[in-house]
Amino acid sequence: MKEEKIISPANGYLMLFVFLALFFGSIATAIITENPAYIVIVVIALFIAPGFIMVQPNGSRVLLLFGKYVGTIKENGFYWTNPFYTKKKISLRASNFDSERLKVNDKLGNPVMISTILVWRVQNTYKAAFDVDNYENFVRVQTDAAVRKLASMYPYDNFADEGLDEDITLRSSLNEVSVALEKEIDERLSIAGIEVLEARIGYLAYAQEIANAMLKRQQATAIVAARHKIVEGAVSMVEMALDELSKKDIVHLDDERKAAMVSNLMVVLCGDKDASPIVNAGTLNM
Repeated sequence: MKEEKIISPANGYLMLFVFLALFFGSIATAIITENPAYIVIVVIALFIAPGFIMVQPNGSRVLLLFGKYVGTIKENGFYWTNPFYTKKKISLRASNFDSERLKVNDKLGNPVMISTILVWRVQNTYKAAFDVDNYENFVRVQTDAAVRKLASMYPYDNFADEGLDEDITLRSSLNEVSVALEKEIDERLSIAGIEVLEARIGYLAYAQEIANAMLKRQQATAIVAARHKIVEGAVSMVEMALDELSKKDIVHLDDERKAAMVSNLMVVLCGDKDASPIVNAGTLNM
């Protein structure tokens, strides 16, 4: 048998009544009749006792008879089984696994630190018990392997200024990356009968040796983007000012004075510090 088999053993309460009746009844009878032969019945009752098992909610018991798989009890309750059965407890509850922070290289070769949070549970008790040596350790090892593979498939971030514009990145595409991670882990854990409920990246950052350099690069990129917006706005404002002066016929400027005005306005609007204005008390022809 290579598949899970669900069984329903005998009612434990009924067998408990039989056990108590045999055990105490035979002792009482042996005392009353002074016949030691009833001690044999006491031994038989004690032989029945190891067959009692209790299955908690979202728990299971895998039963073996001299190394042969008999079946699995998944329904919670109080039962009695063959005393010769070996009973292995496997939890069916959902479990959390927070992996260690792994140092891996992303698609561009940059070292990053990454970890994942995995929610999983046993779905097939036969595979979990017999197809792998230790299913809990199997979950940890295969999750780390899946995270390493996933990190190497995507870059940490976009570098559009270097011609490396990716649709999916580890930092900005968390949903897409989580779906890919969940699929990769599910394929690896299916051999152990494990169901993946959720897989998410728990921690993501550049490795320490390049973190400062990448932070400076991100700051420089942000500064350049901000400057670009400022210049766009300043050009628009200068153009609007010249149009309004010309439209309302406030002052007539030749090309040279327009160029001077544009230069002054651009300095004022694009400068890092507040400009110190100088008031011209004379005429424009001075």
